[in-house]
Amino acid sequence: MSTFAQYNFPDFLNQALAAIHFTTPTDAQEALLPPIMAGQDVIGQAETGSGKTHAFLLPILAGIDTSDHTVQAVITAPSRELAEQLRDAAEQLVSRQDPQTRILLAVGGTDKERLVDKIEHQQPQLIIGTPGRLADMVTSHVLQVQTTRYFVVDEADMSLDMGFLKDVDNIASAMPSKLQMMVFSATIPDKLQPFLRKYMHSPELVRVAPKSVIAPTIKNVLLATKGRDHNKIIDTLLHIGQPFLALVFANTKERVDELYDYLQKQGLKVAKIHGDIPARERRRTMKEVRDLQYQYVVATDLAARGIDVPGVSLVINDDFPKDPEFFIHRVGRTGRNGVAGLAVSLYDPEQEHVVAQIEGMGIKFIPMDLKHGELVDSYDRNRREQRQGGGQDIDPSIKGMVAKEKKKRKPGYKNKIRKAIKVDARRKRKIARREQRRK
Repeated sequence: MSTFAQYNFPDFLNQALAAIHFTTPTDAQEALLPPIMAGQDVIGQAETGSGKTHAFLLPILAGIDTSDHTVQAVITAPSRELAEQLRDAAEQLVSRQDPQTRILLAVGGTDKERLVDKIEHQQPQLIIGTPGRLADMVTSHVLQVQTTRYFVVDEADMSLDMGFLKDVDNIASAMPSKLQMMVFSATIPDKLQPFLRKYMHSPELVRVAPKSVIAPTIKNVLLATKGRDHNKIIDTLLHIGQPFLALVFANTKERVDELYDYLQKQGLKVAKIHGDIPARERRRTMKEVRDLQYQYVVATDLAARGIDVPGVSLVINDDFPKDPEFFIHRVGRTGRNGVAGLAVSLYDPEQEHVVAQIEGMGIKFIPMDLKHGELVDSYDRNRREQRQGGGQDIDPSIKGMVAKEKKKRKPGYKNKIRKAIKVDARRKRKIARREQRRK
């Protein structure tokens, strides 16, 4: 069994690792550390929670020269919370160092003038921040990144989704051509490829497959809404078994606000988290959630990528995320440390193809129904699987068209049905190809 001792890190890092009881590298760290320590550019495809943070922080902090008072490493993260977590992890690792690496956090929603004063007084040796704020500091020539030796883009797919790639491009373009670049992402979308080709030199792609897609301690339930009001269903679910801490995920900020208002009117003390809430208020809310002042939290996917809230016993998906891979991040908030967790996903009949996509990732659902305020076993999903095994799975809307057109018996109805089936088949092939590329 390998240990961190084999990597010959400086003593201050070994002491810091021992303080947090890190002795054995994770699979991601074992795969990523050798190429990173060899100075190679690396594209790391690994899930959140795989240990990739320490896989790049340890070599960077081992390589920073504390006698050189210039910017030596820059790390970008797509949200303030993720950047703060990276800063906290880096500060823990240098806690036994003397003199310590000078680390600075640069994120939006904080005092810009104070940040500028800090940088102008003394350039940080490691700066961690959100792309927008870092790009602002670079383009205004406050932050001198021409001396950078290490550049990390963390959660690159999320940066792409949030429209931050141009800012990351502006930061990278101001750096020297000879530097070690590391990009980490749960997925590698096609739109990310031009950026990777532009800045990376023969990068090594390291894919770290999770041992299991979701933890075996999670009971993953699929609940057909059957046209019922989502708000009422969610309210009922939140009252089942009195969850220790429940996270409800919605796809948009507007939907989070709507759910938050509804649940408050039902008498629940609920918190909400999304990107339009000021950073200071979000930080205060997260602290109150961790202090168990709230039992219910409604959030967008921002909370699924990097915000680590302990004690989550229930996750509810008001809708499936636009990117099926985000489903793993949402559900993975519960069932941690061997403690049982429940995840319930609401779905409508027209979302059969989305469910099939998620199942194609190796995730299994337990079909259940909501009756008299309790979750009970259902057989809908088994029937769907039998249909798949018996031949071509036709979209329910097309089946409805067949029944409707047969009743009408108008000329050309067979051609209309055949055409609809062909269109549906093309759509399914396109989805399958996309999933294959992702795999």
